[in-house]
Amino acid sequence: MRRYLYPWSKSGIKVFDSDVLVLGSGIAGLYTAIKASENFQVTVLTKKTIEESNTEHAQGGIAVAIDQSDSPTFHLEDTLRAGAGLCDPAVVRILVEEGPVCVEELMGMGTQFDRHNGELALTQEGAHSQRRILHALGDATGWEIERALVAKAKESPNVSAFEGCFLIDLLEDYKGDIVGALVLNEETGELEGHLANAIVLATGGLGQVYRFTTNPNVATGDGMAVAFRAGADLMDMEFVQFHPTALLIPNAPRFLISEAVRGEGAHLINATGLRFMENVEGKELAPRDIVARAIWQEMNQGAVYLDFRPVGREKILKRFPKIYETCLKYGVDVLTTPLPVAPAAHYMMGGIATNSYGETNLPHLYAAGECACNGVHGANRLASNSLLDGLVFGARIVKKIGEKIEAKRPSWENVLSPEGSLNGTGLNGPIKQFEGQGLRTRIKDLMWDTVAILRDEPGLRKARELLIAWEQEDLSLRSIEDIETANMLTVGVAIAKAAYDRKESRGGHFRSDYPLRLDELWQKHSLQRKEGNHVCYVPVSGTD
Repeated sequence: MRRYLYPWSKSGIKVFDSDVLVLGSGIAGLYTAIKASENFQVTVLTKKTIEESNTEHAQGGIAVAIDQSDSPTFHLEDTLRAGAGLCDPAVVRILVEEGPVCVEELMGMGTQFDRHNGELALTQEGAHSQRRILHALGDATGWEIERALVAKAKESPNVSAFEGCFLIDLLEDYKGDIVGALVLNEETGELEGHLANAIVLATGGLGQVYRFTTNPNVATGDGMAVAFRAGADLMDMEFVQFHPTALLIPNAPRFLISEAVRGEGAHLINATGLRFMENVEGKELAPRDIVARAIWQEMNQGAVYLDFRPVGREKILKRFPKIYETCLKYGVDVLTTPLPVAPAAHYMMGGIATNSYGETNLPHLYAAGECACNGVHGANRLASNSLLDGLVFGARIVKKIGEKIEAKRPSWENVLSPEGSLNGTGLNGPIKQFEGQGLRTRIKDLMWDTVAILRDEPGLRKARELLIAWEQEDLSLRSIEDIETANMLTVGVAIAKAAYDRKESRGGHFRSDYPLRLDELWQKHSLQRKEGNHVCYVPVSGTD
């Protein structure tokens, strides 16, 4: 695998520096930046606009044990159960015990969660034993969190945020330390070098690798691919979560239908109107992987619907106004009519391998949020733990940076670059903005058809071989979308390799040819390194 996507030269490139460089502007990136700005100069770079991320699209809420009847221990047990034996217990304990303090800080930064009679309103979601989900504006929790964090970041004199900065590759010096990022400024079409003492990847997920996804267009796995090219390890890449209920209407996007709808009493029914989850433990609130597979299998017999009517008109309009209005826009009134739904790619449990302080195997490089993997989500993320993940481990990154950061900033003269002749002029010409069809569409179709909800050896072998072959081709890199496609290939190969090698079924990874969970053989994390062409494994234990 190449170190850089294409040749470039250091001459003529504009160079910027700061103490901490944060790549990404979702909950993990902005919360980390705000916390770090208390002591450091921070630069935030984001791919499109600062508000555009998976966080903005989060509906259900943020899970945290704050109710008197709840406890971090209960939250720990629920998370471990959902994670199907692959969560690192010590890391989960950090999540549930440090989470309440981080949520208090989040509210202190301006986030307004819904309240009932003056108290924080809590709802329940799948695989939770308690009502512990905080929400905002009914079903616009992510939007409210993003709004508050963006406002707080803009208030800070120590935070500089730049939009339209596309991450190309990480920069390293002659010692092998990561010292910054090479980015493409969309407005000017020129390359820029951003140097810092600490670099935090908070670039989000990779749902766009699949034909059907709840993720926004920006979720193309860029951070994971960039880190892998630089030599960072990837962990548990076979574990992709498919959300059970996404809108299934012709010519409509796979809009997420929050798990909280089922938490408030909605039923899953088949084409004949029967509740097909009745005999499943947990029914509609079983872990996501179980519900998604049940819907997928039921769809072989006919359409599947989510019936909102048991929730009641008043609660639907109060708790799920955005979902109600969106469905109405596409011709379905959920107050009176069951909504057609289907699973869609939603969340990556795996990612850049880190310890519980967000440290990767590369000096000065950290990762947080969905692009990172520290073992907290195991093989199947518990609903609404993702936003809490971004807070808790973003805060721990800042703590570690405070202990390790050096006073002297990196020098551009010490940055290593490949031989080349671009001289900072971008991608051999003006940036083109278009939706590439060809290779990108082939990747998305192949991943959906062979490396999705149900997997088997012939399909995974086909995916692995085709993706590797496509990755080895001389790819055209004349637009940002071309680079995104190259990144999608990198993470697609990693997913297919890990899924092919794991010959069991666990959480989000289900093999129809190996349908059993085999703890004695496979209760371990998969690990992929740039060197070599194979998947190795490490024990499920503390990652520090």
